Amino acid sequence: MSQALNPFEMALKQLDEVAKLIKLDKGMHQVLANPKRVLIVSIPTKMDNGEIKVFTGFRSQHNDARGPYKGGIRYHPQVTIDEVKALSMWMTWKCAVADIPYGGGKGGIICNPKEMSNGELERMTRRYAYGIADIIGPRTDIPAPDVYTGGKEMAWIMDTYSALKGNYGQPEIITGKPLPIGGSLGRNEATGRGLSFTVREAAKKLKINMKSATLAVQGFGNAGQFASQLVEEQGAKAIAASDSKGGVYNKAGISIAALRKHKEKTGSVVGFPSAKSISNEELLELDCTILIPAALENQITGRNAKNVKAKIVAEAANGPTTPDADEVLYKNKTLVIPDILANGGGVTVSYFEWLQNLRREYWTEDEVNQKLDKNITKAFLDIYKTHEDYHVNMRKASMVLAVNRVVEATNIRGLWP
Repeated sequence: MSQALNPFEMALKQLDEVAKLIKLDKGMHQVLANPKRVLIVSIPTKMDNGEIKVFTGFRSQHNDARGPYKGGIRYHPQVTIDEVKALSMWMTWKCAVADIPYGGGKGGIICNPKEMSNGELERMTRRYAYGIADIIGPRTDIPAPDVYTGGKEMAWIMDTYSALKGNYGQPEIITGKPLPIGGSLGRNEATGRGLSFTVREAAKKLKINMKSATLAVQGFGNAGQFASQLVEEQGAKAIAASDSKGGVYNKAGISIAALRKHKEKTGSVVGFPSAKSISNEELLELDCTILIPAALENQITGRNAKNVKAKIVAEAANGPTTPDADEVLYKNKTLVIPDILANGGGVTVSYFEWLQNLRREYWTEDEVNQKLDKNITKAFLDIYKTHEDYHVNMRKASMVLAVNRVVEATNIRGLWP
């Protein structure tokens, strides 16, 4: 297999394409191509056996023209500085697309959390929080969970930061927290819910009747389950679903609630009663109206894109469609709702969590969901209009919209000092 493109090179390539489309000024192009700051910290941690191990952590802050940096922290053996830089740039575009007042940031630690005890994880996390404490803050940079991190790690970071910076609880320093310490209702389903709103709007544009629509979901995890359940509630019939162990298909329909129970019991969708087994590859090529890739990146490629029959592809996963596949799908009149928009519900509700924390007031789940609907629907319509104005696919349209918004904010603010 050919050497995969380094993630940061890929991010720069995407920026180059947009720069050509919008005739971006050369100097401004350079500003956007470079993160404002990247911090590397060494994290000495006492392991359970008494030895000290030094981990390496990063925090990349790409752009803050529109507001404080925002972005997750991932724990993974393969974290690299280039990956973190690329992800921080993508967060800048994602926040601009959702039109929330944030710029992009991203962090990570090179470690294997699956091989660490809870105590080791806590000591490493707190030491990392200590290492980045001077560049994060409720109005500077607000981290969040990402790959292999969750509410537990966010709580430790919040506690460490709060103790360092005034010794009082500061929930607004981080989002994705557990509810008892300032988390937001509706956060867990936010990604899937946001995606279901974009599908509803896309169906209106394409004049698809949801009552006769069929749905296939690749990757029946958190986002995939919520997304398919909410699209099912709009009237669509689920006919297939898969996870890492395999997939199931039934033309007559599959109840998402029943499939969920089956997965909770057995650990997989495989073996769901009265359904045929199919592979993850076959699922992508099924005759269905709506396809939700919610698993891994690079699933729809130049090789299989021509066999995709769905009218709408809504990306719950990050990067499930390769650039050459995008071209094929666009030619075949398949509307791709790009990840930057389709899974923007998570960062939008993170923003809501931060607002609630700043004011120390909390909203009902209904309030959160209504605000999310308004926000994501506007983002979809903005991108759809850009896609028509520039005659480009939805992914390029979302990038054009995002880059234009960041450029506008940068120009207004100027380059002082």
